[in-house]
Amino acid sequence: MPGFIQSIERAAAVLRLLGSTDRPLGLKEIAAALDLPRPTAHGIVRTLREVGFVEQDLETARYQLGLALRRLDSGGWDLHDLRARAMNWADSLAGSTGEAVHLGVVSSGSVRLVHHVFRPDGSPQRIRTGEEFPLHATALGKCLLAFAPVATPQARELDLQRWTGRTCTTVAALEAHLAVARRRGWASDTGEYETGLGGAAAPLRASGGLVVAAIGVVGPVEELFGLGGELRPWMLEQMVGAARAISAALTEGR
Repeated sequence: MPGFIQSIERAAAVLRLLGSTDRPLGLKEIAAALDLPRPTAHGIVRTLREVGFVEQDLETARYQLGLALRRLDSGGWDLHDLRARAMNWADSLAGSTGEAVHLGVVSSGSVRLVHHVFRPDGSPQRIRTGEEFPLHATALGKCLLAFAPVATPQARELDLQRWTGRTCTTVAALEAHLAVARRRGWASDTGEYETGLGGAAAPLRASGGLVVAAIGVVGPVEELFGLGGELRPWMLEQMVGAARAISAALTEGR
């Protein structure tokens, strides 16, 4: 069996050290307390700062534990912060596609909508932020099942309730959909939750590639999908582009 990884052990020691004091510590103090060369200590705290586990005061250059450590149960993300970083791109995606845009996260075995942008056509709509949707019957849900398997239940653990005639109601059917989603990098639903209403969704990744949410377009099936049930290429390009841009924003300063 391989031995322990020294860099991880040292990073854990830095976190324990910062957690043992009620004041920020300077690089020299950290290096001395852990008997590390200053370049080594600097590399560790810089990496921990980038992923949000350590924060640095811009005036004193001293370090303390970061907020991301207290948010590990949500991927290290406060939902208000997640929404704020995604909002502009979500608005832009709605404008470029002409469809509603949903931003969702895993919540107790379902998808919780944390941001909803209306279709820009002025048609009657109601805000759905805060609502929860089934994982197995929506594009957002299948996207999270496919790309965040640790945070979501396994297919056989879900209540595969039938919502429409297109809903996946067997484990085999759902797993086949998830395999397709993983292969192409995004998930879809062609009227599986609401008759005539479909969607497509792509994963949002934070530092290290961790999937923390999904963003998707929602609209009439015939507007989103062409022959053979394929998402219209220009719409796919817009959605994937927005997902990449938001993912880049999520990694900045983490």
